[in-house]
Amino acid sequence: MNVTKSWVARWAIALGLAATLTVWGMGYGARDRDPNFAFTLHDMNGAEVHLEDFRGRPLLVNFWATWCAPCRHEIPAFVELVEKYKAQNFMVLGISVDDKPEDLIPFAAEFKMNYPVLVGLGHDDLQEHYGAYSLPVSWFIRADGTVDYKHTGTQSKDWFEARVKRLFEPAPAGTGQ
Repeated sequence: MNVTKSWVARWAIALGLAATLTVWGMGYGARDRDPNFAFTLHDMNGAEVHLEDFRGRPLLVNFWATWCAPCRHEIPAFVELVEKYKAQNFMVLGISVDDKPEDLIPFAAEFKMNYPVLVGLGHDDLQEHYGAYSLPVSWFIRADGTVDYKHTGTQSKDWFEARVKRLFEPAPAGTGQ
């Protein structure tokens, strides 16, 4: 019996360590990752949306879910940033990874979401490519298609705004971004 408990404990520790290393490695930087605009999703109203159609504009691609408290916390900031920077063609794409359209419609109305709300449910390949293993995950993509930053977790509106402002600047020299 003690051998079994010891074996289970070792596996639990190993899995916990692997998960921690995975989350730690996917949140800070990600400049070498292609944003890949080849995906097609549906919005909450059923319209087909090609991510390729958003190439050429500064983007914040946000992976979230209605049940996620940190996700709910950052949505009002995104609404404000979309309004504030619309003249610079800035856009947020909100990709809900765990909700059905009938759940997204009243949620988006309640939060006054002024940006596309896309259905990511069932698109495991998209979530895998973007490393959306825990929520929220935000990708900051320049108009030239390069990734400026990837962030796992939430932050303040001021933090998000500072990251968004970077999208309007030329990519740092020597980074290839």
